[in-house]
Parts: sequence; structure tokens; C-alpha cells
Amino acid sequence: MDDLDATPEMHALEHGAPFDSPEEFDGHAIHPDARVSPDAQIDERGVKIGPFTVVYGGVRIGAGTVIDSHCVIGRPVAGSRDPLVVGEDSLIRSHSVFYQGSTFGPGLRTGHNVTVRERVSAGEGLQIGTLSDLQGHAEIGDYVRVHSNVHIGQKSKIGDFVWIFPYVVLTNDPHPPSEGHLSGVVVEDYAVLGTMTTILPGVRVGTRSVVAAHALVSRDVDPDTIVAGVPAKPRGPTFDVQLRDGSGPAYPWMRHFHRGYPASVVDEWKRQYGS
Repeated sequence: MDDLDATPEMHALEHGAPFDSPEEFDGHAIHPDARVSPDAQIDERGVKIGPFTVVYGGVRIGAGTVIDSHCVIGRPVAGSRDPLVVGEDSLIRSHSVFYQGSTFGPGLRTGHNVTVRERVSAGEGLQIGTLSDLQGHAEIGDYVRVHSNVHIGQKSKIGDFVWIFPYVVLTNDPHPPSEGHLSGVVVEDYAVLGTMTTILPGVRVGTRSVVAAHALVSRDVDPDTIVAGVPAKPRGPTFDVQLRDGSGPAYPWMRHFHRGYPASVVDEWKRQYGS
């Protein structure tokens, strides 16, 4: 096995201490039942690692990050030495598995039982819902919100401020099963993918567009367009959709939904779209 077998050098101590009273190691709060490689690089400011979590060598964990119990952080990939980088102020909830070789900006948030394979490059503020599966080799922008039970295939490219709702599938194999002919989905900035939609390989979903629930998208979606159906077809411009309470247009959604976004971003949206 790897350096995790070097138990005398681990921070795994006697059993029994609760997570709210962890052992302190150079400013880190690491539960005695966690196994942390001595080759992991952990920022000295306020990191917490829960019981029965395994952190492999080569992992870099930013300040203020909390990793719950029963997680695997930096699972080795054959033939790779690339580190797993988790930005500061992140939260990885229990039973999640992150392979080595991915990079996440500050403010990563996950639900439970999340799987993230190697070579994901993600920006700031990514949220990954419970039971979601990122198959690696993907690019993800800033403040992307991935809900529960989402599958993101390899070679996907996702822009900034994208919403991906539950049970969405981004595919990549035009002639399954094939080898070496993968074509990832591209989702541009501010796009919204409704629940249970499937996007077929190589499709580009345009900026600020909306894919309706249960749609099967086999062709590119123009910017600022709603598509719906199986197969999905254009149903008109997004700005024709009105909020059900009668308060105004539903899209662009940045006009009326601001929760969880930085003040600087919201201020720009207000200048651009009004409050």
C-alpha cells in the first residue's frame, strides 16, 4: 500500500475522543480516529478532520476547511503524482471520496456520499449535492451549483454561475460503449439545467439558456433560449417567462436571485439588470 501504512507517523491515536473535542496538531483539529499522511500539506489555520477519514500524501488542504467523518481524500490514481488541492473554507461532508489530481478553489461545499474522480479543475464556490458523481477530466467555473444525484461525465466544460438540478446527466460517449472517442458537454455561463434532463455528447448549452425538466438535449441550445421535450426543441426566449407571483420576468435569474453569492457579484448584477 502507500504511506498510509506508516501508522507510527500518523495522527491516528487511541480511540474514543469525540469530534467536538479533537486532538490539536499545530493548529489543526484532527480526530484521533482519522488517518492523515505525514506528507499531506494542511494549512495551520482552523482545519478540522473528522473520525475515520483518510487523507493521503500529496493532498493540500486550505485554511478553515472542515472534512466530516468517513471520507477518503486524495485517493491514489495509478501512474499519477498530481496533488489534490482543496481551497480554503471548504466543507466536505461525510462518506465522500475525492481522488488525487483535482483542484478546487475556495468555498467548496459538498453533500454526503459525493464521488469526485481525478483531473477536475474547479473555481471558487462550487457546490456538489449528495450522491453526485463527477467522473473527472472536467473543467468547472466559479459558483456552480450542482444538486443531488447529478452525473457529470468526463470532458465536460461548465462555465460560471451554472445551475444543475437533481438527476441531471451530462454524457460523453456518442457510440457507447466506445474507447477514445469521448465528446464532452459544454454548459455556458448562467445556464440552468432542469431536473432529470439528459444532455447528449458534444452538445453546447448556451449562456443564460434554460433546459426544462425531463428534456433530452441532442442539439446545441442557443443563448437566452428555453428548450423542452424529448427530443428537446426551442420554446422561445427566456425573457418571455414570467414569475408565477406576477412580480416580473423569471430570466435572467440574476435579476431576482442573489442568495449565497458575493456582494461584489450581486452589486454588478443589480447594475446590469436592476434590483
